[in-house]
Amino acid sequence: MPDAPKQIPLELPQREAQGRDDFLVTPSNEAAVRLIDEWPNWPTHGAILIGPAGAGKSHLTRVWQAASMAEIVPASVVSKDAVPELLARKAVCIEDVCPGNFDETGLFHLLNLARQDGGHVLLTSEIEPSHWQVQLPDLRSRLAALPTVRILPPDDNLLRGVLVKLFTDRQIAVDEPLISYMMLRMPRSLAAARDLVALIDREALVSKAEVTRAFVAKVMAHYDSPSLFTTPP
Repeated sequence: MPDAPKQIPLELPQREAQGRDDFLVTPSNEAAVRLIDEWPNWPTHGAILIGPAGAGKSHLTRVWQAASMAEIVPASVVSKDAVPELLARKAVCIEDVCPGNFDETGLFHLLNLARQDGGHVLLTSEIEPSHWQVQLPDLRSRLAALPTVRILPPDDNLLRGVLVKLFTDRQIAVDEPLISYMMLRMPRSLAAARDLVALIDREALVSKAEVTRAFVAKVMAHYDSPSLFTTPP
């Protein structure tokens, strides 16, 4: 009798722990955590948080939101007309700023209003502010005056802790040898950790398999070709 075809699992959202105590603090991100923890006693009316995809910027902005009641919006919604509404709560996080995706006049007025009214603006980006290609001289001056904090590439302790947390969020029990095996063979980034754990989880559901070292080795052998784990129509 032929094997029953594999069933693709439903893409259900995973609940991730997003509280302050759930954030893993190591030397690579402690400056960013300190920035969030020190609010509202920032030296200025705003700050810039820089870090690669998956580094924890969104987690920290949600920790800040819980403390400040801030609005969190993408950079593309910033405009001069939107400024009063954006600062209605006296705090706003503008996420994922990058060249060409924000209105310079709007951001300039947002920073000015925050300074005048005692509000705070947190900007996040994967790109250094000097590379945002800002044309407006006054905005360049405002941005240069803001403290910029960087999340550095993950050290071993952070990468290990994030892998454990990602598996825990998906209710998958793993042991130390398995985590060490993965760390020696995977790309050294938190985005890669997130994608790899999601792939392992998905294939385990498809195959109804236990997440063992042998199983993970099979998945990681094809990590660069995740399409191998999809069932053709």
